[in-house]
Parts: sequence; structure tokens; C-alpha cells
Amino acid sequence: MNTTQKNNLVPILIIGGLFAIFGFVTWINGALIPFMRTLNELTEAQSYFVATASYISFVVMALPASYVINKIGYRNGISLGLAVMAVGALVFIPAADARTYWVFLLAIFIQGIGMTICQTAANPYITILGPIESGAKRMAMMGIANKVAGALGSVIFGALLLSGIDEVNEKLGTVSDDEKNVLLDTMADSVHTPYIVMAVILFIFAFFIRKANLPHVEAAEEEVVVEGEVRKSSKSIFEYPHLWLGVLALFVYVGAEVIAGDTIIAYGISLGISADDAKWFTTYTLMAMVATYAVGVVLIPKYIKQKTALIISAILGIVFSICILSTTGFTSVLFVAALGIANALVWPAIWPLTLDGLGRHTKTASALLIMAISGGAIIPPLYGRLVDAGKHEMMTNGVQDAAELSVASTSSYWILIPCYLIVLFFAVWGHKIKSWKK
Repeated sequence: MNTTQKNNLVPILIIGGLFAIFGFVTWINGALIPFMRTLNELTEAQSYFVATASYISFVVMALPASYVINKIGYRNGISLGLAVMAVGALVFIPAADARTYWVFLLAIFIQGIGMTICQTAANPYITILGPIESGAKRMAMMGIANKVAGALGSVIFGALLLSGIDEVNEKLGTVSDDEKNVLLDTMADSVHTPYIVMAVILFIFAFFIRKANLPHVEAAEEEVVVEGEVRKSSKSIFEYPHLWLGVLALFVYVGAEVIAGDTIIAYGISLGISADDAKWFTTYTLMAMVATYAVGVVLIPKYIKQKTALIISAILGIVFSICILSTTGFTSVLFVAALGIANALVWPAIWPLTLDGLGRHTKTASALLIMAISGGAIIPPLYGRLVDAGKHEMMTNGVQDAAELSVASTSSYWILIPCYLIVLFFAVWGHKIKSWKK
């Protein structure tokens, strides 16, 4: 290990802990979606607004977060973001007491704002904390921390929130209104303890990050030769096509990743698998991602280039999506989980390929990439709408309820294919387009 690597070890570990927090908070949505659907008696499409509330904050706050980070720096920005996430966790308590869906969505949105601030600081920081050629390797290391914690969060919150949900769903259609309210109030109470604990931990991390010794880093400027003299580029951010194509690729990728992680529990239940078994399914997806991240850490950039990893990932995403549509039952669930293999190296590869050569525009470009996370707010609800539309069409044809939900849930995964095609375009051609001029 060289001197630079030794000097970077502590900040890499600190940022790794931060990505673990991101993962834990993000991937509990897989358990929250079926929980909210039962608690607030929602349709499929309505339940996926859990993902919308979380990810739409990246559109609202990414550019303001970039401005804040430019003013207060990476470390203070991360600390502020963690504190905001803690406040969001506390809002879950009155939301549960009121059993009101929009208050739950507000709590998720506030947590999303805090995460936006953190992500806008942490992603470019880890990308430029060393050579850009090995940026995907460092991002893959962050991904391991993110997805291991995400799997842990999914299992813990799945056990806490989904325990007994099958029995509750069976009773809701047969009991009186008073008995229904008692059942749902009891369900809502299960939110209190985990979110209070989460808030305390987030406040503690916010304090320690503020005191942490994180070195100051800045991206290298792009240089141009003018009349034999080397100068810094004066291009505006709108003159980098590869940036905008990277934003589009990240937008559709995040939508695909969220569908793979957040719909799989509800999908398993729609196929007739019990909630006790289905609560593990998000963990399958995340563990597939962790294993692939580990492969990326070993192979990038020594054996394969970042763009090669991205090409392979996009092709696998297309293949696995077709396999989901072509199979049924638990086999189909496993192909949804296998999307974790396809997804793992997309985020780590898109960031360095997109930020390469942006220099002084790096923070703003990072904010735009963070805004692209809003794909997780838009594409999963589209999947939910497709499921509802498919159910309605089959109902008119006399198909029974259980079968219609199963078939509609499977067939709606076609939405993943165009997402991976866009990622493939960026991997093969898009990242090379550094100027609008030929």
C-alpha cells in the first residue's frame, strides 16, 4: 500500500460507514411498501409512493445541496444531512400515531432531503479521493457497505413491520370497523421503537462526522491548448454531452435498481408466497449486489475497464429482465433478485465516467447526478400503475383476483428493458461524447 492509499484509508472507512447508513435507510422501503399498503389500505400504485417520497427529494434538494456544500464543505454537509435524516425518522412517530399516509410520506421525504445532502457530498468525494481510473473500484467498496447494511435493514424492518401481516390481511375483510381500527393501530405501533433508535444513531453519527478528520479534495481541471499555451477549460456545464447522457443513464438505472429491490417482496406475496418467506427477498437482491461489488473491487481497473463492467452489467440486466417475463413462481423471483448482479457495478461505473474531465463543474455535475436518483421516484410507481392496469384488464375478462395480480405483476417488469438499453448506450458510446461538436 502506497502513502496515498494509507492517507486515504481512514476517510474511505468513514465514507464507507456513511454509505452503510444510506443503504440501511434506503432499502427498508422494500418492507415499508407492503406494510403501508396494508396499514393505509392502498392500491399497488399508491403503495409505491413510498419510493416516490424518498427519491423525489433528490430533484428538489440536489442543486440547493450543491450550493450548501460549496459554502460549508463536504464534512459539514454530510453532518447536516445526517441530522436532517434523524429529524425525518422522528416524524415517523406522529405519522404512526395518526395512521395517516401523507404524514408517513412527509417523514420519508424529510429523510430523503437529508440523504440528498449527504449523497451530494459523499459521491463526488469518494470518486475524486484518488485516481479517476480507479473511481469505480472505490465506489464498489462503498457499494458493499451500502448493500450489506441495506440487507440488514431489510431483514430487521421486515421482521418488525411484516410480522403477522398475512393474518391481518385475512382479517381485514371480515371484521367490523372497530376491530379493523384496533388491528391497524397495533400494526402502526410497531413503527415507534425502530425509528426512535434510528434517530438517535443518526444524531450520534452527525456529531462524530463533524469532528472527523476528512482531507480536503478537489477535482482536477480540464486543460486545453490555446495558441501553444495550456489553459484551464472555460466550457460551461452545458457543453459536456457525456454529462447529460450520464444523468439520463443514472436516472433509468436507479429506477431499475429500486424496482429490483423494493418490488420483490410485494411481488413474492402476489405470487402466493407468505410474507414470512417473502420478507427475505430484498436481501437476495442486495446480497447478489454485494457479491458483484466484491468482484468489481478485485477486477477494476486492473483486469477490466469501468466501461467494460458497465457494458456487461447492462447486457445482464436485459437478459435477466427477459427471464423474469419468461418464468413463473419462485424462479421468476430469483431472476428479480439476480438483477442485483446486473445492477451492482452500474452506479460505480457511471459516476467516474460522467465526472471525468469536468473540473470546476464537478460539484454541480454531482448535484445533477444526484437529481437523477429521482428515477427511483418515477419508474417504480409506473411499474405499480402497470400492475394495476393489468389487474383491471384481467378483471374485465373474468380472471380471479389472485391470478390477475400474479400475472400483472410479472408482465409489468417489461419496463426494465428500455432502462437497461439506455445504460448500454451510455456504456458503449455516450460516455465518449465529450463535445457537441464533431
